[in-house]
Amino acid sequence: MKNFNPADKIQDLQYFGEFGGVNPSISDSSTYTFLSAKTMFDTFEGNAEGCYLYSRHSSPSNLYLDQALAAMEGTETANVSASGMGAITPTLLQLCSNGDHIVSSRTIYGGTYAFLKNFTPRFGIKTSFVDITKLDVVEAAITDKTKVIYCETVSNPLLEVADITGLARIAKKHNLKLVVDNTFSPLSVAPIKLGADIVLHSLTKYINGSSDTVGGVTCASREFINSLKDVNSGASMLLGPTMDSLRSASVMKNLRTLHIRMKQHSYNAMYLAQKFENDGLKVVYPGLASHPSHELYAGMINKEYGFGGMMTVDVGSIEKANELMELMQEINLGYLAVSLGFYKTLFSAPGTSTSSEIPLEEQLEMGLTDGLIRFSIGLDNDIERTYQMMKGCMVELGVLENVIS
Repeated sequence: MKNFNPADKIQDLQYFGEFGGVNPSISDSSTYTFLSAKTMFDTFEGNAEGCYLYSRHSSPSNLYLDQALAAMEGTETANVSASGMGAITPTLLQLCSNGDHIVSSRTIYGGTYAFLKNFTPRFGIKTSFVDITKLDVVEAAITDKTKVIYCETVSNPLLEVADITGLARIAKKHNLKLVVDNTFSPLSVAPIKLGADIVLHSLTKYINGSSDTVGGVTCASREFINSLKDVNSGASMLLGPTMDSLRSASVMKNLRTLHIRMKQHSYNAMYLAQKFENDGLKVVYPGLASHPSHELYAGMINKEYGFGGMMTVDVGSIEKANELMELMQEINLGYLAVSLGFYKTLFSAPGTSTSSEIPLEEQLEMGLTDGLIRFSIGLDNDIERTYQMMKGCMVELGVLENVIS
């Protein structure tokens, strides 16, 4: 990460609109014309550069965003999709076939877990869920059928940190692909630079940042992205998770402020995490020295963008968690809502929301308690004021004692 600053890579991109506009023109077309039948044939065969066929395959607006996100992650190219799951599922299906095996982190987004646990077995693809923080356990789970190691840089919702360099070493040793979901840590971590093969994002979250769009992206080599978009065998082309051109343009505009937003998200989360840990709460945040992977993560990140905006607090029970979230929402501290990356703080109890697809016994085994609240910390200007208001709610409900700090 020392010689790679993703915000600079985005800043250095320059586009001119069709009429000289500083924003690239939006291509609001579902299909494109050809000047000759031969060119159309060549495009179907994948032999014509710079020609557009059909918006499910590609569009100018999507390719602008592809280029920007590839620059951000340091890959040759990228492919945007209509949702995060619209990036994750075709990517894994492109890499795996009947009889293949995946080694996945046990703590991942609930939708991804459900896809690997319940859906891919229909196609003869099996998954072993392991503690991704233990490299020996990961390697022990690999079989002669394994094709992919899958993880999240910072896991949802427990905020476990994957040793991407160590995982990449294992993947290369066994000729596997390391696929990393980097949704929680854009700009802070560049998994490709640490040895990953493919990087995924839900654009819905930090990259878009305004909770008004769903989207996803796969960042990888040109060879792999071309395989995803192949008209005869590409999972993205054939399953059709296409991003709309207007949405691409919207995400593109918001991407330009990502570096500013990530710094504030990280600053605010660190402030609250330190305060609440000092108050005696059980707080998990990668920026805290108490986090088991703090030193690992500190060595992975671009420190300019901090440790991210996600933290968890365990308040003991689901009843207390629900009371606290409802009270915080009532006094306008944020929203009782899933997702992350909004300008306001969002909070949810993941065991009964974003991770509810994971069976209860497995939640308990991985340490996902019912009193856990996941916070996506917002862009609050006066974070001390926010802290005092949140603490007031906790004191009122008996989560904290009324001790002046």
